[in-house]
Amino acid sequence: MKVTFFSHSTCILEIHEKNLLVDPFFSENPSFDKKINFLKIIPKIDYILLTHAHYDHVCDVELLSRNFHNILVISNYEISNYFYKKGIKTYGINYGSFISFPFGKLKYTWAAHSSVFNDGTYGGNPGGFLLHTDEGNLYISGDTSVMYEMNLIPNFGKLNLSILPIGGRYTMDIEEAILASDFLKSEKILGVHYNTFEDIRIDQEQAKKRFFEKGKELILLEKGKTIYI
Repeated sequence: MKVTFFSHSTCILEIHEKNLLVDPFFSENPSFDKKINFLKIIPKIDYILLTHAHYDHVCDVELLSRNFHNILVISNYEISNYFYKKGIKTYGINYGSFISFPFGKLKYTWAAHSSVFNDGTYGGNPGGFLLHTDEGNLYISGDTSVMYEMNLIPNFGKLNLSILPIGGRYTMDIEEAILASDFLKSEKILGVHYNTFEDIRIDQEQAKKRFFEKGKELILLEKGKTIYI
């Protein structure tokens, strides 16, 4: 499985030659160079996974759906229904069982956060995704505080990578993310949701040191960089 980080919480997962874009935040992202046409630097997108309705996770869904035909948006019922009414192909899920897709099995997971569109429309339950594939197992927590419910995730299978927010204020900070990784029994963490705005700025070297001291690896990628699991 190939994981490419772009900025904030935006990643692309490449699994079985399918590209899954997580929480697209390009056009309104203050840390993304506006001179760059992001549509020309990302591959063809097959699926979009949306964890919740805040603008810094959904703002480019409509633009992407116009440029990449046959994209399937996967999210909770309310978010899926919101974009379906705009003529976008969607697949609504909620907290429940694994659902099979061509790339693997996907489960929508609990997150302690909020979820509302910029126009005030309710965005349903915020969540994350647990992805099981024959190329590896991945947990995307979405925006969340640390939760005791994270202890349930390893019961479904060992994780090869967890994608966790680390910026604090709106989500977990470094120390809470370390605790979350303990609950998840996850030794390799890709940090997201930091440094995009001033109020979620972190000391990256100190963050990696704290994870290392706990016997874990915190991966902080530059824009457009890739890891394999």
